[in-house]
Amino acid sequence: MILGAVLFDCDGVLVDSERLTNQLLRDDLAARGLDLTVEEVMGLFVGGTTESVVDEATRLGAEMPPNWIEGFYAKMFARLDAEVEAVPGAPELVDTLYERKTPMAVGSNGPTAKMQITLSRTGLLSKLSPHIYSARDLGAPKPKPDIYLHAARQLGVAPAHCVVIEDSVSGAKSAKAAGMRCIGYAAEGQGASLAPLCDEIAVEMSQIHEFLKL
Repeated sequence: MILGAVLFDCDGVLVDSERLTNQLLRDDLAARGLDLTVEEVMGLFVGGTTESVVDEATRLGAEMPPNWIEGFYAKMFARLDAEVEAVPGAPELVDTLYERKTPMAVGSNGPTAKMQITLSRTGLLSKLSPHIYSARDLGAPKPKPDIYLHAARQLGVAPAHCVVIEDSVSGAKSAKAAGMRCIGYAAEGQGASLAPLCDEIAVEMSQIHEFLKL
C-alpha cells in the first residue's frame, strides 16, 4: 500500500499514561468498594471511555457518585501533568515521519484537554498539532470508526492509504471498521488479543519503523 498518513492512538502508543491512570483508577475504585488489581483494571477499562468505566464499575458494585467523571479527570490531569513520559521510541518514530513529511494525526477516546497535557509534557505536541482529535467531540467513541475517518478527511488522505497504530482492542476495531491498515502495539503483552484484528503486531517501536519501511 501507499503510505499516505499515520494515525496514532494516544495513551499507550505515544504517551506512557496507561499505568499511571489505571493505578489512579484502581485506588479510586478501591475506595468505592471495588478492590481490583491494576492488571484487572487495565483489562476491564483500557480503550474505553470514562462513561463506560462508570457503568461497569457500578455493575461490579462500586458506589459511583454523579460527579465522578469530573473529579477523576481533575486528579488524572494533575498526575499526568507531573509524571507522564513518552512511550519509549515514540518520539523517534514521530521525528522520522515528520522529517519525511508524512501526514500524521492523533485519534483518542480521551478528551482533547488530556492530550494537550500529555503531548505537551512529552514534547510531541508541536509535530502532531493541529491534527489531534477526540472521539468525545464527535460523540462516537471507538470501536466506532468515526475518529479515524475524521482524521483521514482532515488530512486529505484516503482511508486505504492510512496506517493506524493502536494498543487496544476497541481501537483496533475502530481502525479496521474505517478500512485502514492497523499495527498493534503490544508492549503490555496484549498481542494475543490484538492479533486477530491487526495486520502486524509490534512489541517495540523499532518494529513499527520496519513495518512502515522507514
